[in-house]
Amino acid sequence: MRWAKISWMLAILGLLGVQYPVLAGESIGSKQSVIPAKLVKTDNAWTILRNGEPYFIKGAGGSRYLQKLAQSGANSVRTWSTDDAQRILDEAHQYGLTVMLGLRMGKERHGFDYSDKEAVAAQKAQIREQVLKYKDHPALLVWGIGNELDLFYTNTNVWYAVEEIAAMIKTLDPHHLVTTVTAGINKEKAALITERVPSIDYLSINIYGGLENLPADLLEIGYQGPYVVTEWGPTGHWEIAKTDWGAPIEQSSTEKAAIYRKRYEQGILAAPKRALGSYAFLWGQKQETTPTWYGVFTEAGKPTEVVDTLSYLWRGQWPTQRAPSISAYTLGGKSATQSLRVKPGQLVSVELSYTTGDKEEVAIQWEILPESTDIKAGGDPERRPKARDIEFVSGHQPGHMQFKVPVQPGPYRLFVYVENAAGKVANANFPFFVEQAME
Repeated sequence: MRWAKISWMLAILGLLGVQYPVLAGESIGSKQSVIPAKLVKTDNAWTILRNGEPYFIKGAGGSRYLQKLAQSGANSVRTWSTDDAQRILDEAHQYGLTVMLGLRMGKERHGFDYSDKEAVAAQKAQIREQVLKYKDHPALLVWGIGNELDLFYTNTNVWYAVEEIAAMIKTLDPHHLVTTVTAGINKEKAALITERVPSIDYLSINIYGGLENLPADLLEIGYQGPYVVTEWGPTGHWEIAKTDWGAPIEQSSTEKAAIYRKRYEQGILAAPKRALGSYAFLWGQKQETTPTWYGVFTEAGKPTEVVDTLSYLWRGQWPTQRAPSISAYTLGGKSATQSLRVKPGQLVSVELSYTTGDKEEVAIQWEILPESTDIKAGGDPERRPKARDIEFVSGHQPGHMQFKVPVQPGPYRLFVYVENAAGKVANANFPFFVEQAME
């Protein structure tokens, strides 16, 4: 009777949205019932209903800093697989977040053959077990079947495999949404998915440059249905300006913050009848071309000014104490677009202009990395280059310094991190090329 009474009380608290701690060794999913989600259409507009209430996804992709994610105004988090799923689901629920739980599928570019019926069947069986394991967790919102299965693919049989899994999930778990995630979208891809994958609730799209045009582009290619942008953020390294030796020129965190806002407002908020929300990329940090390109946190876990912008977009107000901003960054009097080439060991002057908003002191850190040679596709893991020692000359003052470039020829980047007392960071990097010494 005592435990029955406690269970009844916890159920009432759950309905009221009250959070309660999880004991060690226990999962939240075992203590609360399913919270259903479904997609409804009224008057040519789509809406997600979660527990009967309209639910617009304000999310980010990642598995760390979930408390900070909730504090920033988000309501959902996205994963790419079920790795560490129990911990993520439990922690998300603790902080009032839902989860788009990824179901990893084999990719053609990694050698998976979607014409191999036995391999496809075995994969489906594995995913079935994952669905059965997590389908009743109260934090679950949507199943994400695969991620960018269409990137560099040729075998369109993959969409039949996605449909088999989507239809299976609908049978096993009628209480949650189902989607699949594409790398961008075009007319042919949209038509194939519409025809071959009718069991998904909506289309999920990863898109960076061009997000601001997505609502119009979808209509132009004939897709009028609902969508969620499951990855978006800075301009991708494959679509941005390059130096004359081919190094992509990364935006500063200040430039990224501005483009995050523009793309969210024009690519998501501008299509209220079709856009169901989004997941910004990446709520964390990773090495992809550089260690700073896509993460909104530093490697030390410090939030950049992009986090402030996301919080504004989700909550409608700026944080009380904001991150620094970078307004100008030059080496040898040149901007990054001017393709700075230097001689081995040459002395170079650096000018950095930044603002803090309240004239507080900041800490500035510099780092030189060789240009990465471990470039992959589709977010596959990459190795971080090893930092080189910096030889400062005649000391260095905040925003002004001189250093000697490495003597070994090749492409490099000079990174700068400006951190305020709140532990928030603005960052930027500048590519330069050390030429071969003349004999």
